[in-house]
Amino acid sequence: MPLNRAGEARAPFRPKKRFGQNFLVDRGVLSEMTERAAVRGHVVLEVGPGEGVLTKELLRQGCARLYAVELDLRLKDDLEKLGAGDPRLELIWGDAMKIDYGALSPFPSKIVANIPYNITTPLIWKLLAFAPKGLNCHLYMVQKEAADRLTAKRDTKERYPLGVTLEVMGQVTLVRRVPPSCFRPMPRVDSAVVEIQLRHNFHLMETSFWSDLLHAGFRQRRKTLFNNLKDFAGIRDWRPLLDNAGLDPKIRAEDLSGEEWLRLYSQYNC
Repeated sequence: MPLNRAGEARAPFRPKKRFGQNFLVDRGVLSEMTERAAVRGHVVLEVGPGEGVLTKELLRQGCARLYAVELDLRLKDDLEKLGAGDPRLELIWGDAMKIDYGALSPFPSKIVANIPYNITTPLIWKLLAFAPKGLNCHLYMVQKEAADRLTAKRDTKERYPLGVTLEVMGQVTLVRRVPPSCFRPMPRVDSAVVEIQLRHNFHLMETSFWSDLLHAGFRQRRKTLFNNLKDFAGIRDWRPLLDNAGLDPKIRAEDLSGEEWLRLYSQYNC
C-alpha cells in the first residue's frame, strides 16, 4: 500500500470523474509524446500532471524547467517528492483556468499535457493569448472527438471556432490515435495526440473580438452567416461587410476558409 510523507499507509489513489482524470500509463505513448515535443533545453508547461508519469518523462528528456499545474491536492505527496528530487520542477496548485500564466518567469515556450477533457477547448483558447510571449508549441492528449474538431477543414460538420483560429495562427497535426487501454481508468472514448505550432496572426488574441465574431457566426449552424451575424457588434446589416470581403451572405460559417474569416475580420477593423 502507498505511504504518505509521514510514512503512514494510505489508500490507493482513486481518480475523480469531475476532474476529468484519466491518467496515461502506456510507456510507448509517453515516450512518443515527449520525443515529439523535443523539450531538451526548453522551459515547459504541463497541465494536469496527475500522478507524475508524464512529468517524470519530461524531466528525463532534459527540459530546462517544468511548471506543472495541478488542482487535486490529493496528489500533493507524490508530486512534491518529484519536486524535492529535481529543482527544475515547479508545482503550481490551482485551477488551470484561473492561473496567471503571464507571471511565469522564465516563461515557457512549450506546453505538453494530457489535458483534463472537460477543459480542453477553454484552456487552449486561454493559452493562445500567450503566443506573443513565445508559447508557440503545444502538444496535447485530447479526446478523439476534440482532435477531429481541432483539425477539421472547411465544409465539414466538425468545423468550429477554435479550429478556424488554429488554422489562421499556424498548423494543427493529428500525431496519433490512442485507445482507451492506454489510460487508468479507461475512458469510454478514443483519444488522440495533437500538435499545434503557432506562427502568425498573434494579434487576433489581443481582444475578444475575433473569438466573439467566430462564435456569433457559428451560433446556429443551420443558419446562414448573414442571419447569425445580424446585430452582432451593433451592426444590423452585415451585408456590405460580407460583400466587401467577397463572401456570399447565404454561406454558412463552417463553409468559410480561415483566410475568408480573416477578410471578414479585417472589414470590421478597417
